[in-house]
Amino acid sequence: MKHGVAFRKFSRTSSHRMLMLRNLVTSLFEHEQIKTTLPKARDTARLAEKIITLGKKGDHGSHSRASAFLLKPTALSKLFSTFAERYASRPGGYTRIHKFGNRQGDNAPHAIVELVDNPRDLRWEMTSRAVGWEILREKLKKQRPEAIMNAGVEQTVDVVRAERNMDYGEKGVLRPITRWNLQKVLRYRDQDAVHAISKKAAGYADELLATPMAFKSIHEDLKSKNPQTRQPRTNAGHKVPGETRPALVLAQGRLGRGASPSGRKKQPIFSMENALTESVKHP
Repeated sequence: MKHGVAFRKFSRTSSHRMLMLRNLVTSLFEHEQIKTTLPKARDTARLAEKIITLGKKGDHGSHSRASAFLLKPTALSKLFSTFAERYASRPGGYTRIHKFGNRQGDNAPHAIVELVDNPRDLRWEMTSRAVGWEILREKLKKQRPEAIMNAGVEQTVDVVRAERNMDYGEKGVLRPITRWNLQKVLRYRDQDAVHAISKKAAGYADELLATPMAFKSIHEDLKSKNPQTRQPRTNAGHKVPGETRPALVLAQGRLGRGASPSGRKKQPIFSMENALTESVKHP
């Protein structure tokens, strides 16, 4: 029976395997985001959690153990200064793993392992875009696109603050899963994070509004030169502002099922085809 076997073998000797993991952890502390295979990412994250705990202790013994493990002095200095300060109030969970498809060639599963709350946090970026998308979707139900573009996406900070204090089952502007992700990324950040994610969400909503207009302007310029120029089509699964159907249904196209249940009211959709025209209907 295999009792007490904690890590994977990776078809390497113990010295080679440990040096590889030390190198991965050092690279993770240096860049705060690395890409590797999924099994290596899981073992790297497990070791990185233990080393960050040593950095939070900050005593002489922890410093000696961390310096014996890490391979670069720059990673050691970041551990006891940047990371110890960043994760001072966080009880655990300093790393996050994102699956990233399969590697070309041997089809090995790829993953991105990153430190939580790093400057290039993927969860932060995805959540801010989801917040901007859903706030814009709610505004398209009541206002015309040109009115939103002239005024901008206002009150984003108020929406983020309200959604941060809501429970999972309560009804608000955001979907429950988006609200849950928003609360997770803001849980151990300071008050400036609310303004930062609100600004990023508003910027992405403005980009969503400007993209159809830019494509329409380009298409009109090309059509003036060549009247036979066809109108560009959206990719399969691409969702335009105001779209409520799942991406899988959009990817299936005409072969998929109906757009929405018969009892649900259709929502206004803002795309290049109806940009700033009367085809965007509102209740």
